[in-house]
Amino acid sequence: MESILVTGGAGNIGSALVRALIKRPSTDIVVADNLLTGSIEKIKLDVHNLTFIKCDVNDFDDISSLFYRFRFTHVFHFAAVVGVQRTLSNPLLVLRDITGIENILRLCKNTGVKRIYFSSSSEVYGEPFETPQNENTTPLNSRLPYAVVKNVGEVYLRSFQREFGLPYTIFRFFNTYGPRQSEDFVLPRFVKAALAGTPLQIYGDGSQTRTFCYVDDTVETCVTVHAETVCENDVINIGSDIEMSILDLASMVIRVTDSHSSIEFLPPLAEGDMSRRCPDIGKMRQLLKRPLLPLEEGIRRLMDHYTNR
Repeated sequence: MESILVTGGAGNIGSALVRALIKRPSTDIVVADNLLTGSIEKIKLDVHNLTFIKCDVNDFDDISSLFYRFRFTHVFHFAAVVGVQRTLSNPLLVLRDITGIENILRLCKNTGVKRIYFSSSSEVYGEPFETPQNENTTPLNSRLPYAVVKNVGEVYLRSFQREFGLPYTIFRFFNTYGPRQSEDFVLPRFVKAALAGTPLQIYGDGSQTRTFCYVDDTVETCVTVHAETVCENDVINIGSDIEMSILDLASMVIRVTDSHSSIEFLPPLAEGDMSRRCPDIGKMRQLLKRPLLPLEEGIRRLMDHYTNR
């Protein structure tokens, strides 16, 4: 019998992960989320093996009782302040997440958790020294608070493994999109604007590049790592390796949605908008053993979601 805690389980990736994990036999899922950026609507499911508890992982007293009540076998620590604008506007709130990481690790160590999975980010790479960005060779150089927290979290996991033997896996997520993503992220924002016929707004000249991975591909990779007990004490990039500019992304959205929207250029962000992002996903491809969902199909799914809800 597995008892799994998903912190941040009411968010985009977290809620999709929960929906996948509850299908596993003999598995009970507990979601802990403070609902700062998540929504309980994303995990309203008619199942017997899912429990939601509103709490703050950064408050030790708030989170510790869950560990002693449920005796988790595994923990997915996905709780974090997310979103470029939100993290830039609230740097001290972002840095508080370091406390949550330490709380979770201490409790995992003290209650016999078999493995912890940590949601890191492509932001740890900063401005890339090589492309694609590889888990083992690319320096981690970003100084933004969000990236610093993820870097510190990775160091914490390695340190707890060395000192206490607590197994871990680090997921470095690149841009993941899907129907339950907050609408201030780029792809939901572009698709909604295109459907409404309003301008798609781009920060800067749109030459900055990103890759976009549909949430189902992201989650299937995470669940496969867990189910096959692979990538122990290791790091895995999770994302797409098809790189494109934000300007090309806007043009694709307009074409796929058959929109008459224009493209509007805003002043570039003062910080946090790295010039390139493209991961080496060799490990991910070995696990999935299938092609990733094409971006055009993902945009169609988003379009269907917004037009049919």
